[in-house]
Amino acid sequence: MMRHRKLLSHDVNPGVQLVKYALAGAFASAVHIGIFFLSGWFLFPCLTATDPLVRLLGLIPPPVLPAVRAYHAIYGNGIGFFVANYASYILNRRFVFRPGRHHWIVEIGLFYAASGISLLVGSALMCILIGHFGVDTTQAFGSNIISGLLINYLARKYLIFHG
Repeated sequence: MMRHRKLLSHDVNPGVQLVKYALAGAFASAVHIGIFFLSGWFLFPCLTATDPLVRLLGLIPPPVLPAVRAYHAIYGNGIGFFVANYASYILNRRFVFRPGRHHWIVEIGLFYAASGISLLVGSALMCILIGHFGVDTTQAFGSNIISGLLINYLARKYLIFHG
């Protein structure tokens, strides 16, 4: 049991931690992306015929004005955010960082607050790219993922958990 606990220890070198963060982030991102695209197809239409996923699956999306599409993308992003962020919290707490800097209620509050900031930055960027530059939803969503990755890693490492 002690050996098992030692293997799960969060006291690892920064390179290993970064790989673990990337794996946890990849899983959470897959959840986020899946929910985003499902909601973009079924709940809040925001996909276009030129989106790579739409072309790959041979779908024919309904026509949606760019301004409406931009807001629908934000709605889908918000739904994906809440579900994926919880999965990310559990994985980060368990496998990436060492919890205990704050009480778990404060910890999860800070986790969602930092993620909320990255969500706002990413959603604003996504909305601008779609609404003003006509960028495909998939590409605009990619910019959201990249900004979230950078903001969240720094906040989680230095503010929320024990680095």
